[in-house]
Amino acid sequence: MSLFPWQADQDKPSYVVEDALVNHDAIEELAEKLQLALRGAEGLLPDGVTDALHGVPLGHPLHPILVHLPLGGWMIAGMLDFFPGQHSEETRRAADLALTLGTVGAVATIATGWTDWSGARGEARRTGLIHGLLNETAFFLNIGSIVARRKKKRGLGKLLSGTALGLALAGGFLGGELVYRHGLGVGQTMDHPQG
Repeated sequence: MSLFPWQADQDKPSYVVEDALVNHDAIEELAEKLQLALRGAEGLLPDGVTDALHGVPLGHPLHPILVHLPLGGWMIAGMLDFFPGQHSEETRRAADLALTLGTVGAVATIATGWTDWSGARGEARRTGLIHGLLNETAFFLNIGSIVARRKKKRGLGKLLSGTALGLALAGGFLGGELVYRHGLGVGQTMDHPQG
């Protein structure tokens, strides 16, 4: 008997949310086309690059390791930007630095995420597509935030990065579903297609 009786129940709230978001023919068609294009692009990479992006040399996927830098940086920036009270110049600089480090760190995270997604199937493929699109939108909004902050448009910068953080958290929810519901990336290495 399971410690959590709802585990076997397909009406688990997270399953219901995921199913409602991703079980659409248009998403399946887009995922199939994008996955074919991505596999073609992977074929153009030098030998060993795709394996390295999957984390095969480590025996552990890289994406879950790398995701902490962008999410951590973006969350710290959000806390510094929106924490109640007076904000000093040092606090603003720290928020900007955390946002910039998180956004730079997102580049490798995005590359490893799409590489892992290229072998996903079924609902995991659709969920991964939405997960990736939410996080890439957050990435580009954060680039816009960095530019706005440098142009002394702090209010706009905070709006963009705050919106981005919300999207990244929604993407993180779907990332959790990819791992815990679909088993994406839980193999010893990424040698076998999963999802």
